[in-house]
Parts: sequence; C-alpha cells; structure tokens
Amino acid sequence: MSKDDTAAPSRIRYRYEMAPEARLQTAHGVWGGINSQGEIEMNFYHESDALPACSEQILAPDGSLGHEIVPGNDDVRDITRHIHTRVLLNYHTARAVLEWLEDRVNALEEEGGGEMYSPDSGLEQ
Repeated sequence: MSKDDTAAPSRIRYRYEMAPEARLQTAHGVWGGINSQGEIEMNFYHESDALPACSEQILAPDGSLGHEIVPGNDDVRDITRHIHTRVLLNYHTARAVLEWLEDRVNALEEEGGGEMYSPDSGLEQ
C-alpha cells in the first residue's frame, strides 16, 4: 500500500458519553489562579447561609415549645462557599473555553440582554 492510498479522513466525529458519576452543579462563583505547573486552577462553588453550631428553643412553664433562638453576631452574616468542582486547564484549553464562553454570552446578549434562558434553545458547542 503506497502513501497515497492512505488519505486522511475528511472529518472527525466526536461521540459524547456521560459518566455515571457526572452531576449537574450550580456555580455562584469561581476561585482560583495559576498553579506552579502553569495551569489555570478553577474551584467552582455555590453559596449558602452557614449552619449554626447550635440553636436553642424556649421551653414554656407548661412544657410547650416556644420560638427558636440561634446564638450569634447579628452584625455579621456567615455564608459558606461549598467548593464542588475543581478544574485544571492548560493555556490552550483555557483559550478555547474563553472563546466558547464569550460566544455564549454574546448570544445571550443578542437574545435580550441575558434575560431568563429559554428552555427550548438547548445546549450546543
């Protein structure tokens, strides 16, 4: 077989397979930076009010329960950031993700300034 008989394919097909452990996550933000290997490290998180260490409930003289008291500083609101996903990107992948994300944001803005996402528009690459 000569080199001319083994022409390169005209297309590449990517097949997508969802890992059983893959879960949809909400991200309220991301924290990270460039690590010592020159990769971009992104730690996605969602936020929720922190649970108190304890709470107390008033007990009336007749044995009925009154309102609940949560000890704490009323001047400070504790919020917990739950990091649920960590992603490392090399330079080239980070550039591709950046371009992909910019395209999606531009499409949202063209459709109405980023208003509520239309459920029938679907996800695409």
